[in-house]
Amino acid sequence: MDSRISARSLTAALGGWRTREPAYEALADGVRLLCLDNRLAPRTTLPAERELATALQVSRSTVAAAYRSLRDTGHIASVRGSGSVTLPLRRADPGTTFAGEGAIDLQQASPPAWPGLAGVMAEVASQSAALVSRVGYDVLGRAELRGAIAARYTERGIPTDANQIIVTTGAQSAIHLLASVLLSRGDRVLVETPTYPHAADAFRRVGGRLVGIPVTTIDGWDLDRAEQAFARTLPVAAYLMPDFQNPTGRSMTAEDRAVLLRAAERSGTVLILDETTGDLDIDREALDPGFADGDPGTVVRVGSLGKTVWGGLRVGWIRASTDLVRRLVAARSTQDLGTPEFEQAVAGALLPRFGEILAQRSGLLRAGRDASLAALRAALPEWSVPEPAGGVSLWIGLDAPLSSALVMDARSRGLLLSAGPRFSVDGGHDRHLRLPFTAPVDDLERAVAILAEAWLRVRSGAPIAVTERLEAVV
Repeated sequence: MDSRISARSLTAALGGWRTREPAYEALADGVRLLCLDNRLAPRTTLPAERELATALQVSRSTVAAAYRSLRDTGHIASVRGSGSVTLPLRRADPGTTFAGEGAIDLQQASPPAWPGLAGVMAEVASQSAALVSRVGYDVLGRAELRGAIAARYTERGIPTDANQIIVTTGAQSAIHLLASVLLSRGDRVLVETPTYPHAADAFRRVGGRLVGIPVTTIDGWDLDRAEQAFARTLPVAAYLMPDFQNPTGRSMTAEDRAVLLRAAERSGTVLILDETTGDLDIDREALDPGFADGDPGTVVRVGSLGKTVWGGLRVGWIRASTDLVRRLVAARSTQDLGTPEFEQAVAGALLPRFGEILAQRSGLLRAGRDASLAALRAALPEWSVPEPAGGVSLWIGLDAPLSSALVMDARSRGLLLSAGPRFSVDGGHDRHLRLPFTAPVDDLERAVAILAEAWLRVRSGAPIAVTERLEAVV
């Protein structure tokens, strides 16, 4: 069914859209980026020209010219009497499949497959006669795999048995399933900002009302704001990434974990801990189990093999109380019928080799991170570039709120990235850019060179009021 976005909501989503002249093209680019990021779904009706002009405080002719530009590029269609509607992206659109040769796609922060994966898959396939004799999918998960996952939690100091594990079709499926079981329309959900955007989308889809908890590369989690938000809004759930948070790369301290656990217990909130990046250590010591003393009814953990082994291996899991696991199993059939047997068998064969896998991943990520840091500091010294101890990306601070304009310029030159506002819960982050360091070193160095050239063009074309805007003014 077609949806509609109000002028107020579109204005918030556009953020600091006026990054260059003429204003109508800057506005059109802002809408294009929302379409490319899927923040504006296809078949969404846009506000009327006069309504949007009032909300943006621009002339109606500016909005009319922007809509005309969007029609010319095939991003919207306008029908007299029915308004303007966004269109599905074309195959040649930047952000779907880039038409040029040698494009660098850094929209997905996933490393290439672990080198030994093909051999493991071939070994599992050699036992296909036993696999195909089974149903082919499993709504709860193979007992052997659930036992192996539970054993890994126990080794981390989090005693777990197989009955507390449900195997899912990747972490995203796990988050959607949790959202559908835990939340009702209008329930509040605490979410870090910036955050993993697909998780935020999952909570919004079931009608959750998102409340942002700030997290930065320098200061980490704003505990005062977090405690106030727990006490004031009494959220049903809180979605957190304690280790190598996506996109900032920050990890919680022991104090952070203790404060957030106490706040959740006082407010009756279920903590959903996304640990999909937790094993991607580069410089840090052993993983802090964190929240281990929390009640299983309060602390729910999500994991997967997507970041550690391969994004195409769609195996994830949820660790929860046995009561919640039963509820998840009962509700799952409305989403999918279970995780395929073959993928589960591959996952089961990989877990005994996890130490070897993580060592290889650490070396790969270190090379990408260090190459990106060196290139950025040489080519763009005015940017604030953190040095995360692990994870998959850099959350770069720009010296002007021009992230969306920079991403659009870079896209036209074959570099695909996601702008800072894509990771925002309630608007903002125009001064930030996520740069994954999961690609080959040569691609990362070429990406930085493209960014440096694009930044000169974007910076020089931006209005003075934008380039001089202070970060504190929000």
